Amino acid sequence: MCLTILGTMLLLRKLKQPYLIAYILAGIVLGPHMTGIFKNAEAIEAIGEVGILLFMFFIGMEINVPDSHSFLLQPIIAQSIKIILGLIFSFVVGYIVHLPIESVMLIAILFVFNSTPVVSDLLSMNGLLKTSLGLTILNMLIFQDVLFAPILTLLNIWKGEKVSTLNVSAILIAIAGCVAFFLMLKRVRGRRQLITPRFLKALERDHDMQVFTGLLICLGFGLMAEATGLSGALGSFIAGVYIGRVKAFGWLEHSIHPFKVFFVALFFVSIGLRLDIPYLLENYTFILLGTLLVFISNSLLSAIVFRILKFNWEQSWLGGALLSHTGEFGILALSVAYKMQLIEFTLYKAGLGITGLSLLLSTIWVYFLRSIIAKLGKKARLRYSL
Repeated sequence: MCLTILGTMLLLRKLKQPYLIAYILAGIVLGPHMTGIFKNAEAIEAIGEVGILLFMFFIGMEINVPDSHSFLLQPIIAQSIKIILGLIFSFVVGYIVHLPIESVMLIAILFVFNSTPVVSDLLSMNGLLKTSLGLTILNMLIFQDVLFAPILTLLNIWKGEKVSTLNVSAILIAIAGCVAFFLMLKRVRGRRQLITPRFLKALERDHDMQVFTGLLICLGFGLMAEATGLSGALGSFIAGVYIGRVKAFGWLEHSIHPFKVFFVALFFVSIGLRLDIPYLLENYTFILLGTLLVFISNSLLSAIVFRILKFNWEQSWLGGALLSHTGEFGILALSVAYKMQLIEFTLYKAGLGITGLSLLLSTIWVYFLRSIIAKLGKKARLRYSL
């Protein structure tokens, strides 16, 4: 696996592509439909989810929570508008193709969720992570993580389960967790540094304790978030926001960064393992058209959202390109819906293919749209100067 990933990374490095694509390609090569070295994608995905927790932890450490209500409200408004537009678009598509209501709602879910690791990587590569557009997009992704647990609860109710006291209490606990999350953001807003507990100073020279303390904080917060009905990734992000402002944890990034790289790679390898290559080749026309439809519609809907938030057209189209794909939460929603028999096997396979292909081609789509935006902007400036 390491040899395959290294070879793919060297190739993509020459093409100036992010390494996340190398991990997916390695999963395809190592999967049951090519070399057959790995066959159990679920087991590798379970291990790889640790990488998502670590990834969100590092994002929380790096992000600057702005001292402005608008930057906290804008992502919520933007994501809410995107959900409404996605629902409308999904119902239009379902009406044209004559899809059942279950399939329409699942298509809407696919439009709602993006991949936080992919988008964050693209923001970093394009130098947008700390800009107003980058912060808005990143906070939209965090809000998506908040929404995922309630959506899974609704899928269980939709299956036909009765709304019991347990379900109601789970929803109330999830709401309480969301409130606690926003109160935490309000507390650290504008603060560059928090008070350092005394016992942590002893860790500054003990590297073994640094590694396990860092992993305990990251994974522990993820576990607590899942216990309240939220996603583990959101809990790790909260831990990162706090730890990033404690001076005594300056060593943490260097101590557990290799773990993040390895486990994130495993997660995206598992996505490559899930792709059914014979099915994709047999239905390549439908899969390619579906992926193109996802890219165009998601880019357009997201660009409209950013334009409503009064970003200029160039920024709006760039934001739309960054949020054009479907993410790993979409894969999880597809798996849950299929196991609950809410969707047929063909739609499940097609959804996995389109989601995997959109992740694989997301960077190419961003560069394609960005080059078009740059050319149009250059022509507009030239026309204005004349």
